[in-house]
Amino acid sequence: MLLRDQVALITGSGRGIGRAMAQLFAGEGASVFLTARTQAELVATTEEISGRGGRAHYALADLAFEMDCTRIVSEAHARFGKIDILVNNAGHYGPVVPVEEYPLAEFDKVIAVHLRAAFLLSKLVLPEMYARSCGVILNISSLSAKAAFPWGSAYAAAKAGMLGLTRITAAEAARKGVRVNAICPGPVTETRMSKELGNTLATKLGMSPKEQLAGFLSTILQGRGQTAEEVARAALFLCSNQSSAITGQSINVDGGAAFF
Repeated sequence: MLLRDQVALITGSGRGIGRAMAQLFAGEGASVFLTARTQAELVATTEEISGRGGRAHYALADLAFEMDCTRIVSEAHARFGKIDILVNNAGHYGPVVPVEEYPLAEFDKVIAVHLRAAFLLSKLVLPEMYARSCGVILNISSLSAKAAFPWGSAYAAAKAGMLGLTRITAAEAARKGVRVNAICPGPVTETRMSKELGNTLATKLGMSPKEQLAGFLSTILQGRGQTAEEVARAALFLCSNQSSAITGQSINVDGGAAFF
């Protein structure tokens, strides 16, 4: 097992990519601590993992708030005794509007739940990782950090900021035994966020959701979206010792979209 005896704190893990990572990591021997804003999803994911013989626990949290970030780290320690792996995955897209119409409060909210939470949680777990001279932080960024898509300024800014945070934290942490990387997924079309975004874009563009999706997927080298499991497999690699010489990197899991 690639993550035997490891403890992973995975944010946004009630559904989508976070859920897929939690299930895969648990199957590879990790104890997983889940957090999100929807209890029913957290309960379901935790029960799925436990039902397969894995170790999982969860806590509700809104990571836009500093006290919630602090609390989940404390609860993860109380439950499992340590945190070996932090995966900053939580977030939402925000309003689909141009920059001049973007509400400042919504901009701040998107930045807070993606970038600020990743910073706060990293700040909280790094001291114990340094003390043990080992640990992994993985930031889930996005294709939006590397390509320009209209009507998503806060999301793109937050995800690009996560890449800067990844590089700086990796540079500071490398000689202390901690690796820090990022993944930039393309469209994971099975997720709720992707479907809701697609429907909104289709309405704004005056086409059907099916037409909008087909047009977008045609811009990807592989001609298809990515799956949550594909992203989770890349995450497993970056969080395991199989990637022991990789740090400060942002890995595209996008079917070739970034350069096609």
